[in-house]
Amino acid sequence: MDEIDRRILAHLLKQARASFQEIGAVVGLSAPAVKRRVDKMVVGGQITGFTAMVNPAALGWRTEAYVEVYYRDNISPAELRKSLEPIPQVVGVWTIAGEADALVHVMATDMAEIEVTVERIRENMRVGRTRSSIVMSRLLERPRT
Repeated sequence: MDEIDRRILAHLLKQARASFQEIGAVVGLSAPAVKRRVDKMVVGGQITGFTAMVNPAALGWRTEAYVEVYYRDNISPAELRKSLEPIPQVVGVWTIAGEADALVHVMATDMAEIEVTVERIRENMRVGRTRSSIVMSRLLERPRT
């Protein structure tokens, strides 16, 4: 990746729906040249996909929590993912260092749905306990670079 690729990525992070022509005008390349570079970054794994960022409140998700999950014994990342992926309110899962085994990001319409979701997480017989932190307000959220 060179400086032009980085500028293309920066523009895509700000405006993922920008046309190759628009990006080319910003970085000083033709639309076909921008397309070739974007295609190369997709093949090379620097770009792993294109997505829309949404306003959680517009989807009715007005309540969110981070749930620390503590398992009774070791659990593989694959098994962890398999057990949590079917729960639609689970929007992110990370394995973490420390006492907890995983950090789970939950988004829901209200506290009752958060409670139901945490209970679904606890249905896994290997879960020893959970600890939840409710998000009061979002102050800063940056797109991934």
